[in-house]
Amino acid sequence: MLRLTRALLTVSDKTGLVDFARALHGAGVELVSTGGTAALLRGAGLPVRDVSEVTGQPEILDGRVKTINPILAGGILYRRGVPKHEEELAASGGLPIDLVCVNLYPFEATTRKSDVPLEGLVEQIDIGGPTLIRAAAKNWEHVAVVVDQAQYAAVVEEIATHGGLSRRTRWHLARAAFARTAAYDAAIATHLSTLPDEPPDPRAVPTPSDADRALPPLLVVPLVRRQTLRYGENPHQAGALYAEWAPAGEAGRLGGAFREASSLQGKGLSYTNLLDLDAAWGCARDFDRPAAAIIKHTNPCGVALGATAAEAIERAREVDPESAFGGIVGVNRPVDADAARVVSAWFVEAVVAPAFTPEARAILAEKKNLRLVEAAPSPERFLAFRSIDGALLVQEADAGRRVRAAEARVVTRRAPTPEELAALDMAWTCVPHVKSNAIVFAGPDRLLAIGAGQMSRVDAAKVAVSKARFPLAGSAVASDAFFPFPDGLLAVVDAGATAVIQPGGSVRDEEVIAAADSRGIAMLFTGRRHFRH
Repeated sequence: MLRLTRALLTVSDKTGLVDFARALHGAGVELVSTGGTAALLRGAGLPVRDVSEVTGQPEILDGRVKTINPILAGGILYRRGVPKHEEELAASGGLPIDLVCVNLYPFEATTRKSDVPLEGLVEQIDIGGPTLIRAAAKNWEHVAVVVDQAQYAAVVEEIATHGGLSRRTRWHLARAAFARTAAYDAAIATHLSTLPDEPPDPRAVPTPSDADRALPPLLVVPLVRRQTLRYGENPHQAGALYAEWAPAGEAGRLGGAFREASSLQGKGLSYTNLLDLDAAWGCARDFDRPAAAIIKHTNPCGVALGATAAEAIERAREVDPESAFGGIVGVNRPVDADAARVVSAWFVEAVVAPAFTPEARAILAEKKNLRLVEAAPSPERFLAFRSIDGALLVQEADAGRRVRAAEARVVTRRAPTPEELAALDMAWTCVPHVKSNAIVFAGPDRLLAIGAGQMSRVDAAKVAVSKARFPLAGSAVASDAFFPFPDGLLAVVDAGATAVIQPGGSVRDEEVIAAADSRGIAMLFTGRRHFRH
């Protein structure tokens, strides 16, 4: 157990620091600090020694150098109980430092501002902070290092309960500290790689190109294992969920709802569970009205809107009840008691929603193996990673607001009716979530039939028609990519579709448009493809 006598506190984000320092002082720990941190603590009535008093050297260069000092470093790095170290520290006038609390200049937050000149950005690159953190973490056997205000409460509680910090705690704190400095350096290297090759004027605001802003030339991504999974894609494969490390309260480049998703009930999640949960949430969240998506093997087998979450879930199940058995349900509204009763009516593997009411939790608790997952809000833009043999593919995620049917270009003689426009919106919102080649039939408030993952667009249409449980007469159809020939279009029209929405862009677009006009249907081009492989 490490008994603390002296702590060095120097932080950029001062949230929670006064209470943390007060607890340390109450435990008999002497406080040493710098600049604004020392002023804050004195203002709160706490006794503080300045670093300059300990080192005998004032801060210089407008504060650029205040903690880079051999006496301060010696007080952190010396090995307790080693005579040579003890003698040299005493000869230098240094004092033992048992706890180092540092958080770094907000470089990551600064990069998200659009009006910061290069010299302002460079000043947010912390030098002394990482040095102190790494020194304390290296000497973790003798020193505790705190780098995040989220750690304050646990540290204070252990000191109050046990009179110090255990070896295990110091080890965990040291590992977190090295992760923080690694992430910080990664953020600096990644952002600077997006800036022009020729050094810009220090007073100018450097502007990354759109391509570099989205996909940096150097992408250094520190990943943290958030969860060990029951297994990978198959039971003989190990699996885990990793997410990008990011400062407290901030989303990383990878973003996504499952970076901080909370599992509330049920047995552990597997790799395929998470893939399906991600697909279910991704589809449901794209709607403004209450919506539910039921997923099997990452494809929707039912999507519907409703006046309530309960109605949306029930209507989604009706699209394909057979496939819905054992599916994953995604809902874009909190699950209440009525929705929970609907879910309980058949076998469901998992439900993902923004929240579950206490009444719903009580109802669903009777199904002990049913997983309940609360998804965090999703950012509009984030990166999607996928591995291939020996490399990673990276792209901007195909997420966020879709082109609305009313914004698409009418290319046929007949324009869609208001009811067809609503059905086209439904179809076009859903089709990006269906594996390519994808064809979906829809009414104004639910999918009617789904054809997914086929080698030809005509086959996708045939699969959808063969699975339909509702009449397709008067339906709308969405295709995730253009119809290369009229045959795919005619297949959906023969099945009853009266309106079609597709990207357009085929060399035979005129032939496809002529075929649509010959059948009197309305067709819209969006100019945007939504392949999902």
